Amino acid sequence: MSMLLLKLIAAPLLIGIASVAGRRWGPAVSGWLVGLPFTSGPVIFFLALDHGRAFGTAAAIGTLTGTISQAAFSLTYAWLAFTGRWPLALGGSCLAFLLATFALQYFTLPVLPLYLLILVVIVATLLLLPRTSSALVARAPARWDIPLRMLIATVFVLALTTLAPLLGPQLSGLLTPFPLYATILSVFAHSTQGPGASANVLRGLQFGLFAFITFFLVLALLIQQGSLGLAFLIATACALIVQACMLVVFRRLTRAQAVKPALLNEPHDQQSGSHTHPLTR
Repeated sequence: MSMLLLKLIAAPLLIGIASVAGRRWGPAVSGWLVGLPFTSGPVIFFLALDHGRAFGTAAAIGTLTGTISQAAFSLTYAWLAFTGRWPLALGGSCLAFLLATFALQYFTLPVLPLYLLILVVIVATLLLLPRTSSALVARAPARWDIPLRMLIATVFVLALTTLAPLLGPQLSGLLTPFPLYATILSVFAHSTQGPGASANVLRGLQFGLFAFITFFLVLALLIQQGSLGLAFLIATACALIVQACMLVVFRRLTRAQAVKPALLNEPHDQQSGSHTHPLTR
């Protein structure tokens, strides 16, 4: 009963804090927070408590591996978004996630080389996502927005931790990183602002995944070495450091992309009156 109460309190509380922070400081912070393992972190914690440290370690490595499935989801949704409505993009991206998850069940690699491989996958995904100048427009969120996120997180944690003995540690870990909140944000952006906006959401998700994979790398290395709580504390601290660094990088890239179109669209040289391109002067 105490474990059930912990699950019912921890998951919605973490998601609620993240959602309130995003609403308070704007969509950039909200998107930045999506990359933190607010759902998958509690899932692995409860799996380790319920089924032992070895099970938790295997699940953490599975979650780390499952980041590749998130990349498949992001690429599929972003490109399908430009060919149809959001149900087609959502269905295709979920199928891509499941197919990648099925294939990754048979993929094994030591945790450090795996981490390096996933770094390459994230960078490649950023390069392969469709380029768009669409900007996300801030909208007033509905009153039920945060309660719905908290409910989804709680149901997901309860369902996955309950089914974990049947699924096994690796498959449980592979399913854990399904991008619940990125899916909600992408569908909302797609349906209200167009496919370019959903591509921007998914690009922001990739920047958040650097912290996500760092969290599970540290967790996989430490979860059997000492205190379970200390392992999660160190993993969280490392993820927050990486997340802060990526926020700086993301903001600089965003500013650079905002300045570049302005330079390209400059009509003429004010001094000479000629129509020379500003970058060729």
